[in-house]
Amino acid sequence: MNTPDFMPPRGLRNPHLQSVLASHRLRRWLQRARLLELERAAESVIVDCGQGVRLQGFHNPAANGRPRGLVVLLHGWEGSASSTYLVNTAAILNDAGFDVFRLEFRDHGRGQHLNPGLFHSCRIDEVVGAIANVARRWPIAPLLLAGYSLGGNFALRVAQRAPAAGLDLRRVIAVSPAIDPSGVLQAMESAPFFYRRYFMYKWWRSLRRKQAAFPDRYQFGPELRRLGMRALTTELIQRYSEFDSLAAYLDGYSLAGERLADLAVATDIVTALDDPIIPVAEFHRLRLPACARLHLVDHGGHCGFLENWRLQGWGERFVLAACEHAVAMDEAGEGAGSDAGGFDAALRLVAETPQAAL
Repeated sequence: MNTPDFMPPRGLRNPHLQSVLASHRLRRWLQRARLLELERAAESVIVDCGQGVRLQGFHNPAANGRPRGLVVLLHGWEGSASSTYLVNTAAILNDAGFDVFRLEFRDHGRGQHLNPGLFHSCRIDEVVGAIANVARRWPIAPLLLAGYSLGGNFALRVAQRAPAAGLDLRRVIAVSPAIDPSGVLQAMESAPFFYRRYFMYKWWRSLRRKQAAFPDRYQFGPELRRLGMRALTTELIQRYSEFDSLAAYLDGYSLAGERLADLAVATDIVTALDDPIIPVAEFHRLRLPACARLHLVDHGGHCGFLENWRLQGWGERFVLAACEHAVAMDEAGEGAGSDAGGFDAALRLVAETPQAAL
C-alpha cells in the first residue's frame, strides 16, 4: 500500500542524496547532543547467543524509568550499533518511554574478536539466540524488533522463527529490507561507484580487524584486495562457510516471492520506490499474510527518508509509530491482526509531532 505521509523538500528528493546522508557524520553532528547523551548512558553488554557465540549490544533503559516495551534494533551490513540512523531511532524510542537494545552482528563495529568464525548473512540462529537472551534479561512486554537494510532482512527472518524459538515477539518493523540478495548484488554493481567504494572500504576495515584478532586463521592478502564485491563474496563464502557456491549462499537468506507467506507476527515493511540499492520490483512480488503490511513511499532512497534540511528522519518516526501502535494493540489485548486504521492514526500523530517533542 502507498503511504503518502512522507514528502521531503524538493531539493532533498534525490535518492542518492537521501541514501548518502542517512548515515553521514553531518547528520550526527546536527543532532550530536542527544546522541552523545544516549551513547554515554548505554550499558555495553556481551550477549550469550548459545553454542559459544557472543555478540555485543548496548542497552538504554526508558528515559522515564517506566518502560512501555523493549525494542531491539538491528543495523545494516557493515553498519554498527553506532550508525547514525540506528542511534537516532534509539533516541526517539528512548525519549518516548521504550527500553532500547542495539544489537551488533558478528564482526561489525569492533566485535571481530568475539567469535573465530567469519560473519555471513545466513547466521540467523545466533541473532535469534541473542534476542531471546536479551528478552530474558529484560523481560519487558511487548517485545518489538526493528531493522534497517540487511538488519531488516534479519528482523523478518527472526519473526519467522520466533514462535518455534519461544519468542513472544509482538511486532517487527523492517526499513528498506534486503529481500532478494541476488537482486541487491546486481543493483550494487550497477549503482554509482561511490556505493561500492563506501561498502568495500568498510568491509576491508572489518576484515583487517578480523585478521588482527585471529592471525593464525585469516590471511586476507593482496590477491583478495583486487577482487570486486561479487568475486570477494564468492571467495570468502567458498573458503569460510558451508556454502559451495555464491548462488546457494544468496538463496540462503533470500525472502523473495512466497518466503514470507508464513509470517505470524504483526509486521510493517517500509521502502522507497526510488531506493537505488534494493530494487522495488522485489517488493511487488512478495506474498504477504494478513498480519504484514507493505508501505511504499515515493522518495527516501536507501534507509534515508530525511524529511527536512536538519536531516531529521521520517523513517525513525515510522518505527516509533509502529511501536506505539503495537503497545496500543497489546494493551487492548489484540493479536497479530492488521489494525490498519490504528496504525495510520499513530503514524499521523507521530508525523505531526515536532521531533524536539518526541
